[in-house]
Amino acid sequence: MTDNMEAFLDMIAASEGTPKYGEKNGYDVIVGGTLFTDFSDHPRQRIEVKPGLWSTAAGRYQVLARYFDAYQKMLQLADFSPTSQDAIAVQQIKESRAFGDVQAGRIEAAIGKCAHIWASLPGAGYGQHENKLATLLASYEEAGGSISI
Repeated sequence: MTDNMEAFLDMIAASEGTPKYGEKNGYDVIVGGTLFTDFSDHPRQRIEVKPGLWSTAAGRYQVLARYFDAYQKMLQLADFSPTSQDAIAVQQIKESRAFGDVQAGRIEAAIGKCAHIWASLPGAGYGQHENKLATLLASYEEAGGSISI
């Protein structure tokens, strides 16, 4: 994995807020901040994020249970381990047609293309907190990524 992709994944995790919980860099976080310890499968807990808004998001990149099931089959993943979570996030970036942008350092474009996946990215439109682009770019650079114009 390239430095830019690692930095982009770190930026997504920071945006989703998962690394601040637990001791596994966010890989063990259920939406809302509770933790799980069994990585053999997605924890599949349905949490009310705010009145009327429920989510099964879990892991460093807050993957929904239904998406884990699809990616587990597609990518032939044995579990919900950190390696599997990273593979899912990279696949989602590829499916958003942002992989080349990340590799080339076109991070603003990549964020825009991925906003429909991660609710914390600007322009996501899910009614949840969205981080500012400048904050995300700073997080990406702090994680060792290079920005190209």
